[in-house]
Amino acid sequence: MTITRRQLGALALPALAASRAHAKPNSNFGGVQIGAITYSFRSLPVEKTLQYCLDSGVSAVELMSNVAESYAGAPLPVMRPMGPPPGQRPAGGPGGAPPAGRPGGPGRFQATPEQIEARKKAAAALTAWRTAAPMSKFKEFRKMYEGAGVKIYCFKLPPTLEMPDAEYDYIWNVAETLGANHITMELPTSDELLARVSTYAAKRKLAIAFHTHGQGGASGFDKCLSASPYAMLNFDVGHYFGVNGESPLPLVEKYAARISSLHLKDRKAPSPNPNGGPPVGGATVPWGEGGTPMKEILQLMKRKQYRFPASIELEYPVPEGSDAVAEVRKCVDYCKAALA
Repeated sequence: MTITRRQLGALALPALAASRAHAKPNSNFGGVQIGAITYSFRSLPVEKTLQYCLDSGVSAVELMSNVAESYAGAPLPVMRPMGPPPGQRPAGGPGGAPPAGRPGGPGRFQATPEQIEARKKAAAALTAWRTAAPMSKFKEFRKMYEGAGVKIYCFKLPPTLEMPDAEYDYIWNVAETLGANHITMELPTSDELLARVSTYAAKRKLAIAFHTHGQGGASGFDKCLSASPYAMLNFDVGHYFGVNGESPLPLVEKYAARISSLHLKDRKAPSPNPNGGPPVGGATVPWGEGGTPMKEILQLMKRKQYRFPASIELEYPVPEGSDAVAEVRKCVDYCKAALA
């Protein structure tokens, strides 16, 4: 009986996983730290996130707040998912606008007055919990992750204008306790919010890094970065290419000193809008099937010895028979090969 290379690889996976069960992961290749945002594992139970990191070979993470806060005992729900599980999330709307069905999109579910009131009460309970929460559970959480060989370099809990100052204190306190060197949030559309978070980041001397979708380019980046020396970029190179159709490589090099972390994903180039208007954003696809120059970006990071991490963000549809852990592992292997 002949066995194909694909079948051989499938047979070897259980043994490979077993051999790694007690080994600390290492996803630093050629001096480039490859990590993952824990959002990549959103389709799986949150309490096993550390195990997903170990099984996928990830040794550093951008930690979503729901992972740490659920461990610390925050009232549920801690955080609604930023999107549906892999395989269900739309690729993006025209010009990089949020696709239908996402928060703010035209297909947003219309909540009833009772649901709105319930959410307000839940949000108030969460704020009350946060502003009184001790850091002991977060210290314990950090020890658990670092003991397993996983460094938390970034914490994602977006500050808002509605939050009291005490909740800002909490966000930065948790980030410091976890060992993160920056906090991430979406690029503000409000000048008031941009000023508030940038000023607070400078006060705490712990950076706030803005995640980008299609927005930005030199003028947009310059505006947010001028708000404070502690305002940085969490530059999503896949979104940039998928919306603009331009290589993000020049911007990575230009803004390297102001990048706290990258997001890696592969997308197709945008296509003309059949109804006119801005181009339609390119689909998010398995790595190597799109046009994002990820290999070139990783090689640039190695050549220039950039020390900011590159975070895998799994957003392409997970193939039938696979799962998020296996797909993140493929992304780790892609980065390793690109940096060899």
